[in-house]
Amino acid sequence: MCGILAVLGCSDDSQAKRSRVLELSRRLKHRGPDWSGIYQNGGYYLSHQRLAIIDPASGDQPLYNHNKTIVVTVNGEIYNHEKLRKLLPNHKFRTGSDCDVIAHLYEEHGENFIDMLDGVFSFVLLDTRDNSYIAARDAIGVTSLYIGWGLDGSVWISSELKGLHDDCEHFETFPPGHMYSSKTGSFRRWYNPLWFSEATPSTPYDPLVLRRAFEDAVIKRLMTDVPFGVLLSGGLDSSLVASVTSRHLANSKGARQWGSQLHSFCVGLEGSPDLVAAREVADYLGTVHHEFHFTVQDGIDAIDDVIYHVETYDVTTIRASTPMFLMSRKIKSLGVKMVISGEGSDEIFGGYLYFHKAPNKDEFHQETCRKIKALHLYDCLRANKSTSAWGLEARVPFLDKEFIDVAMSIDPDWKMIKPEERRMEKWILRKAFDDERQPYLPKHILYRQKEQFSDGVGYSWIDGLKAHAEQHVTDKMMQHAEYIFPHNTPNTKEAYYYRMIFERLFPQNSARMTVPGGPSVACSTAKAIEWDQAWSTNLDPSGRAALGVHNAAYEQQPATSKNSIPANKPKIINGMPHMNGVSASKHAIKS
Repeated sequence: MCGILAVLGCSDDSQAKRSRVLELSRRLKHRGPDWSGIYQNGGYYLSHQRLAIIDPASGDQPLYNHNKTIVVTVNGEIYNHEKLRKLLPNHKFRTGSDCDVIAHLYEEHGENFIDMLDGVFSFVLLDTRDNSYIAARDAIGVTSLYIGWGLDGSVWISSELKGLHDDCEHFETFPPGHMYSSKTGSFRRWYNPLWFSEATPSTPYDPLVLRRAFEDAVIKRLMTDVPFGVLLSGGLDSSLVASVTSRHLANSKGARQWGSQLHSFCVGLEGSPDLVAAREVADYLGTVHHEFHFTVQDGIDAIDDVIYHVETYDVTTIRASTPMFLMSRKIKSLGVKMVISGEGSDEIFGGYLYFHKAPNKDEFHQETCRKIKALHLYDCLRANKSTSAWGLEARVPFLDKEFIDVAMSIDPDWKMIKPEERRMEKWILRKAFDDERQPYLPKHILYRQKEQFSDGVGYSWIDGLKAHAEQHVTDKMMQHAEYIFPHNTPNTKEAYYYRMIFERLFPQNSARMTVPGGPSVACSTAKAIEWDQAWSTNLDPSGRAALGVHNAAYEQQPATSKNSIPANKPKIINGMPHMNGVSASKHAIKS
């Protein structure tokens, strides 16, 4: 992933302003450490920090059309760029970059070309002939993007909050699947799939159609000119990504350049569920496996950096981002620049354990729709920013547009969890890859119970975070939380601790408004909490909060008052918090 920053319609075209834009752009250099570029036309600035994945030699940005009247700064990958080039036979391309097609498509089709792009992207395009511009973000929001407005009437677009939050009067998350046009001064949704209406679909389940759609999504993402690998937690989603990648790697361009031996990466506390399962899958697939260990203290020490890079105070996101952040640094140190990951499957197929309680197929489907629409605030944000913090790109085949269309058109009755019919969460995905003749995975991995990433890296990780927050947030602080933080008031000490760090780094009201809020159990939306009355007294985003579902579920807690202290308050022994009898591992991060 790259970093983009655009300042559009600024009243100041001085050298001092150009220097300021460059200074702000450098805040995004972690996203693109390979090269920097800037274009200025009067009060219009387009800057870019490049992570070179396709055409590293000549694809520096900003990019231009043949006569340089159209200028583009892009973060993303366009998987069908070779096909699109063939549709533009009269156009002369300056580079081999996959993003080079954007300026030429605009020349040919005006603003109505975005749906032609098969990929993930955030871009700003300036037409210097009249200084009009458009900005757009991919369908689901795999790439991060923000928009802000200056007092001088300027519009700012940035890959991350830190590129604009100090210089804009107001800013907000750029909505996924939308385009902003200077000609109308407003947003327009360009992504309008059938599932967006949340009407219940009725297409019969065909396992081979679903399997082929996912394989196609993975194959697209093998497009690379640099070394890459797969993130492998040992759960269903990442294991399928690794399995399909290993099957098709030999015929890819990447294999011709870097060899057909797939590298896989996993992170966890010593003895965690993910490490054990990932090692088994790696042995089965024959990958070159890299296992990274971290301690609870390693993770706690990184929290400030994680919140600075991921730009959220959401508890679930920070819990899961921290191990991914630590792992990404290790991966990049090995010379790898791109990884393929398994985000998005749980939202599409209802894989979170709370879906066991969905009362009917209509509500099941509506909840999956809500979850996909919110992905840009949670898992997409985590996967994008945790990896980009170290100049590593994460690709997510489950969020391929065509795959989502196939998966979300299936009658949701097939996705429903029905133990009496031996159908567990994500049964239709598991069944699609349950091939007796050429197995994709061992049976017990294919049918392993869902573990959220923050749980799978080791249960003591979350317990340790809670215990650490207990040391730093007092009962008195919690009693006044609603006055200190009236928006999205933290209701646990862990949430309060993260909020204090976020507010120190991003003190503007606009910043706190970019983070979602509301009650959740096991990563549910607020609406789904209505499915089980017991959940209202056990609001925790961990999968273990799915009482009666998770094999290692929390014990059910009695109802508590708003500011009461939980019964499982940690003990402080020798200055270190201990919760549920678990202490931090003695081993540092190692490969």
